[in-house]
Amino acid sequence: MLNFGRNDDFYNELGIGKNSTASEIKKAYFGLAKKYHPDVNKTSQAKDRFAKIAVAYETLSDDGKRRVYDQTGMTGDE
Repeated sequence: MLNFGRNDDFYNELGIGKNSTASEIKKAYFGLAKKYHPDVNKTSQAKDRFAKIAVAYETLSDDGKRRVYDQTGMTGDE
């Protein structure tokens, strides 16, 4: 399981604002996923960064999880 620190922000992780639409979230995720996928990016940080991007997308792309995250800062799975 990934550890996100208290200062980690899923919106910052994806490089988007809190008012982003579902299509903007998806576009940001796919752009970053292509850049940091471990099969493409061989840097030592790529695997961890890719995993964080995936968790951020999973949370923000689901309306219920996003609502919980916006209110509590938790993913809804915690």
